[in-house]
Amino acid sequence: MKTIKALTLDDARRIAAAAESEALANGWAVSIAVCDGGGHALWLQRMDGAPPMSAVVAPEKARTCIMSGKPSKAYEDMVNNGRFAALAMPVVPLEGGEPIVAGGAIVGAVGVSGVKAGEDAQVARAGVAALAGECA
Repeated sequence: MKTIKALTLDDARRIAAAAESEALANGWAVSIAVCDGGGHALWLQRMDGAPPMSAVVAPEKARTCIMSGKPSKAYEDMVNNGRFAALAMPVVPLEGGEPIVAGGAIVGAVGVSGVKAGEDAQVARAGVAALAGECA
């Protein structure tokens, strides 16, 4: 058996705080979701002014990363490059989900929704970076 690190609620709080800080610094109202390695929600917040639908989309972006081990942008790129069959996959093909890797395993993911796709991803990456020293 393998020993795999696991995110804690404190980790989720730190990830969300870093992501929220990035969003606020840019004047963006977003929803931020943090999932554990099984794709289960640890954290969900919808900032004031974020679109209501973003609270549904953000966790799905995170789950997409858990299921695939890739940023959700990989699936958006597939669709944009004409691989429309990707739309039938059980993923959300929208940029803004970033996996959290520790010890070579996917231990969680951050999903962000509410602004432009690249901006969502920027906020998600800021959240992942909050654990950078612990994910070795």
